[in-house]
Amino acid sequence: MTESDLNRVLLVEDTAPLARVYTEYLQSEGYEVEHQETGTGALESLRLRTPGALVLDLKLPDIDGLEVLRAAHGTHPDLPVIVVTAHGSISVAVEAMRDGAFDFLVKPFTAARLIVTVRNALERRRLTRIVAHYRRELDRGSFHSFVGASAPMQTVYRLIESVASSRASVFLTGESGTGKELAADAIHRCSPRRDQAFIAINCAAIPRDLLESEIFGHVKGAFTGAVSDRAGAARQADGGTLFLDEVCEMPMELQAKILRFVQTGMFQPVGGTQMEKVDVRFISATNRDPLAEVGAGRFREDLYYRLHVVPIHLPPLREREEDVCLIARHFLADMAKEEGKSFVRLDPDAESALKAYDFPGNVRQLQNILRNVVVLNDGPVVTRAMLPEPLRPEPVCPEPLFKAGAEPRPARDPAPPPVGMPPSPIVDALATAAEIVPLWQLEKQAIQRALALTGDDVPRAAALLEISPSTIYRKLQQWKIKITG
Repeated sequence: MTESDLNRVLLVEDTAPLARVYTEYLQSEGYEVEHQETGTGALESLRLRTPGALVLDLKLPDIDGLEVLRAAHGTHPDLPVIVVTAHGSISVAVEAMRDGAFDFLVKPFTAARLIVTVRNALERRRLTRIVAHYRRELDRGSFHSFVGASAPMQTVYRLIESVASSRASVFLTGESGTGKELAADAIHRCSPRRDQAFIAINCAAIPRDLLESEIFGHVKGAFTGAVSDRAGAARQADGGTLFLDEVCEMPMELQAKILRFVQTGMFQPVGGTQMEKVDVRFISATNRDPLAEVGAGRFREDLYYRLHVVPIHLPPLREREEDVCLIARHFLADMAKEEGKSFVRLDPDAESALKAYDFPGNVRQLQNILRNVVVLNDGPVVTRAMLPEPLRPEPVCPEPLFKAGAEPRPARDPAPPPVGMPPSPIVDALATAAEIVPLWQLEKQAIQRALALTGDDVPRAAALLEISPSTIYRKLQQWKIKITG
C-alpha cells in the first residue's frame, strides 16, 4: 500500500446530502474521498483498491452495515473501520466494536469529531505498518544461507541489503568460520548481478605461482603445462561478482596487478599480449586485521583503500549466543536427513553445553560437532553425553582419599626414605589437598567480585577481567545468578 492509498477514505453513506457534507469535511483536511451509497458498492471498491480507512454507515439500503464490516475485516484485517449510527442504535455500534470496528460516530456529529477520528485511525494504521516492517526486519531467523536471529546478525543482514544494489567494493572481516563466503554470496544474490556468475577465489589455498593464472587466466604455452588458452576467474565473473577470499595472503607482486584490475577493470592473461576488459563487482575477505597487514608491509595500502570501500564485520559465534541452538537445530535436521538418522532435537542439557562453549572455530566448528554426533550416534534426541570433547560432561571423580578437616590415615606405615634422600613431598601435598578450590569456583568468585566492584555493570566488569561481556552473561545464566544492574 502506498502513502496515497493511506490518505484515501472510503465513505459509505446512502443519504446524498450527508455524504456531501462528510466529503467536504474530509477534503478540507486534504484527504481523498471515494463515496459509495451501498454495501455492495463498498465491497466491490475494497476488492479493487484498499483505502486507508473506511467510514461506514450501519443503515444501508441493500446490506446490513455489520455484514459489510465483517466482510471488510475478512479480506482487510488491518483496515480501520469507523461506523456511523443514529442515537437509537448505539447498542448496534457496541456490537460493531466487538466485531473489530476502530471507533463509532453518533449522528449528528461535527466536522472536528469526524476529522479527529479519521486522523487517529490513519495514524494508528501507519504505526501498525511501521511496527510490522521493523518486526520483519528484526525477527528474521535466517537470511539466504545464514541462520541466526541475534541483533549482531540483524545488523549484518541490513548492511548486506543496503550495499547489494551498489557497485561499491565490499570488504568482509571476521574470524575463520564466521561465514564470510556466505555473506559474499548473499550480497551477490541480493544484487542486480544475481543472474550472472559468482566466482570465489581462495588466495590462501592456491599455490603462489598459480594464483595469477587462476585469477587472470593464461594463453597456450605461457608456462609448462599450459596446453591451451584458459579463462581465469576475472573473465568468468564478467557481469557478476568476483570474491577474493583471504585476500591478505596474496603475494605482493600480484597485488600491484590486482590494484590495476580494480582501478580499470582491465587485465592481461599470463603469457598474453592483449589487455582484456570486464565488468566485475569486487568482494574481498580476510580473517586478519587488514590495517595491521598494511602496517606490517604485507598488504598494499593503495589496494586496501580500493577494496575497503564498504566494510562488513561478521561477528564470532560467541557474540551471538542466542543463535547457537538455532544453528545447531538447523544442522541437526539437515545432517540427520543426509545420514539417514532419526535425530529430531537436542535435549536441554546438550543445548546448555553448546551455549556455554566459546566456539573458537565458530560456526564451522559447530557444524563439525553436529556432524560428529550424527555420524557416531543415533536416536531421537541428542544428549550431552553424545557431544565430543570438550562439550561432554566431566567424568565423575572418585571420593577423595582425604576429606577436609580429617587427618590422613595411611593404610600402613610408609617406608622410610632411602638414606641420603630428602623426605617425600607427597604427605605434604595430601595434607593441603583440601585447600585446593575447583577452577570453576575461582572463575565464579572472580566474576562476582568484578560485578560487585562495578555495581553490576557487565561491560565494565568484562573489561576489567579482559573477557567478552557475553561470556559473563553466559556464565551467570549457567550459574542461575541474576544481576540487579
